[in-house]
Amino acid sequence: MLASNMNRLPIEKRVQIINLLVEGMSMRATSRIADVSINTVTKLLIDVGMACSEFQDKTMRNLTLGNVQVDEIWAFIGAKQKNVPVDADPELRLGDCYTYTAIDRDTKLMPCYMLGYRNGECSEQFMQDLASRIVNRVQLTTDGMNSYPAAVEAAFGCNVDYAVLNKSYEGGMPQVEAKRRYSPAVCVGATKNVICGSPELKDVSTSHVERANLTMRMGMRRFTRLTNAFSKKIEMHMHAVSLHFMHYNFARIHKSLRVTPAMAAGISDHVWTIEEICELVAAPEAKKRGAYKKREAQISN
Repeated sequence: MLASNMNRLPIEKRVQIINLLVEGMSMRATSRIADVSINTVTKLLIDVGMACSEFQDKTMRNLTLGNVQVDEIWAFIGAKQKNVPVDADPELRLGDCYTYTAIDRDTKLMPCYMLGYRNGECSEQFMQDLASRIVNRVQLTTDGMNSYPAAVEAAFGCNVDYAVLNKSYEGGMPQVEAKRRYSPAVCVGATKNVICGSPELKDVSTSHVERANLTMRMGMRRFTRLTNAFSKKIEMHMHAVSLHFMHYNFARIHKSLRVTPAMAAGISDHVWTIEEICELVAAPEAKKRGAYKKREAQISN
C-alpha cells in the first residue's frame, strides 16, 4: 500500500484515483483497484474537492449566459430523513440533502451549485449566488417549487425573463412519494407560467438541467439509489460534488458541443486533464498559489 501522505503519492497514482472517482467508482472500490488505503482515497478527495470548489468559485464570475435552467437533486446523508434518530446532532446534517444546480442550455456550463434543504432560505441563497455570477439579462426557467418565484425576485429583481414549468404527473407525485420512487412517474402534461419579463415560451424547459442531474447520479456513486454507497458525512458529499462539477465543466467533452462547457462559455481555452485537476492541490503553498496564477493567466488571455 502507498503512504497516505499526498506529498509522497505519485501524480500517476493521484490521477488514477481521481479518474476512478469521476467515473462513478465508490471510494472502497477505488482503493482496491488503485491498491491504496481508503484513507489515501479519502484525503485525496478532500484535498482535490476543496481545491476544485475554490477554483470554480473564483473562475465562475462575470459570465455571459443565455438560457439558464435550475433544478435540485435529492440525496441523503447518513440515513434517510425518516430514519434519522431523534437525538442526532443537528451539526451532522443527517437526512435529506438537496443539491441545487443550474445549467446554461447553449454552452452546457453549470455555473454554480449548492447543498442545502428544499426550502425558501436555501432557494434564495442559491439564486443570489447565481445572479452574482451573471453580468447580462438571462432567460431563467425553474420547476414549480413554491419558493422559487420569491427567491428569483429577491436575487434578480426585474432584470430577468423568468418562467416556471409546472409538470403534472399521473396520479400526482407529492414530495414524500418522490423520494420513494426509483422510476419516474408518467408526465401527463406541463404548463408554462410567465413570472417576470418576456421569456420565449418555446425555450421554457428544464430538460437540460434534469439530464445534467442524471449525469450526477451516474457519475457519483454516493448518488446511486438502492445501495449503501450514500454519503456518511456532509463534508465528503460536498467534496465529491465539487470534484464532479470541476470534471464536468472543464475536463469532460460534451458530446453535442465537441468541447467542454468551460470552453464553450469562453472561460477555458483547452480540455483540462485529470492531472491538471490534481495539480490544483500542491503541497507547498507557494506552488499552489502558482497554479492558481497560471490558471488565471490562461483565462485572462
